[in-house]
Amino acid sequence: MEKEDLRIVFMGTPEFAVATLDNLIKEDFNVVAVVTQPDKPVGRHGSVLQPSPVKTYACSKNIPVLQPMKMKDEAFQEELRSYNADIQVVVAFRMLPESVWNMPSYGTFNVHASLLPQYRGAAPINWAIINGEKKTGVTTFFLDHKIDTGRMILQKEFDIPVTADVEYVYDGLMNLGAQAAVETLNAVIEHGKNIPTTVQKEEEVLHSAPKIFKDTCKINWYQSDEKLYNFVRGLSPYPGVWTLLCSKEQADGEKEETLKIFKTTRTSESSKETVGTIVVDEGRILIATTDNYLSIEELQLPGKRRMNARDFLNGFKNLEQYILK
Repeated sequence: MEKEDLRIVFMGTPEFAVATLDNLIKEDFNVVAVVTQPDKPVGRHGSVLQPSPVKTYACSKNIPVLQPMKMKDEAFQEELRSYNADIQVVVAFRMLPESVWNMPSYGTFNVHASLLPQYRGAAPINWAIINGEKKTGVTTFFLDHKIDTGRMILQKEFDIPVTADVEYVYDGLMNLGAQAAVETLNAVIEHGKNIPTTVQKEEEVLHSAPKIFKDTCKINWYQSDEKLYNFVRGLSPYPGVWTLLCSKEQADGEKEETLKIFKTTRTSESSKETVGTIVVDEGRILIATTDNYLSIEELQLPGKRRMNARDFLNGFKNLEQYILK
């Protein structure tokens, strides 16, 4: 089969998926249609509809766009079938019913931002950093009935520096995933239905990657400075971790503010105060943990801009009269 003969339907929504779609177009693959989420209502009254990044890109390339409300909708599936795709490529999209992923003759493969079978789920980048991993990567695999469990096609590794946050790893895996998709499609062209795959071993699963919710992002200060440092960078810059800034003089529940934290550094200074105690030291904001102090470098109060520790201290006097919990 020649490259131009392989009919591809691409499925994705966010910016992360755009990099892969763009790479397929640049490599002259035959993308016959794109499937993405319906336009999202935005604005004060939800009167403005905002297209997904994938839709915006597809329209700029005159690629037909399908936006089903439900993947099981018969009219949508009939329209999808009309494109007669040989294979479907999925990046950062919703779960598909079998009637969709099993539609093309060569099946459907997904580009997942982890080294499967580790970190199956919706937030693999976040959890890899939170858990202090030194390495992650991308995996392409054929979809089956369960989430992120299908036969693996190829993997590409990516090193996680100890200072890296989500933005750094996101950008790296976005580009690596685009490369992996092209390599996978070239393998399909070469091998057809006989493409080599590897079965995921359930006994090797050590970590999962569940969806991140607001409560997930609340800091539990009763941990080591290392775990807290990884937790902050694993959720920065978005959605960002949060904690409660509470006055020591007020009763519980009074004079509390939500404080978001975006960057910290570890110290080698043993903390002697109660966990969550704030120590101000020559422009530094130090927080007592279960072992060493953790230095807060960038933070934000509600309605205020994100700022560094020194600027924050200039505008927030008597910070040591508060505690974090």
